[in-house]
Amino acid sequence: MMWRVLLEKDPVTGDWAVWCPELKGCTSAGATREEAIENIKEAIALYLEPLPIQAPPGTVELKVAV
Repeated sequence: MMWRVLLEKDPVTGDWAVWCPELKGCTSAGATREEAIENIKEAIALYLEPLPIQAPPGTVELKVAV
C-alpha cells in the first residue's frame, strides 16, 4: 500500500520534517531527505502495527487485504 508523505526542510537546522497526513500524529524527521523518508517508512509501519487484544471466547479473528 502506498502512503502520501509531506517533507519540509527546516530553514534554521537544515533537517527534514516528514509526516503522513492520513495517519494522525505519524511524523518523523531526518538530517537528510533520504533519512527522513526511511524514518517515516518505519513510523508508518509502527503506526499500523496491530495491538494485541484479548478477544472473548468464540471470537473469530481474520486478516483482510485492502
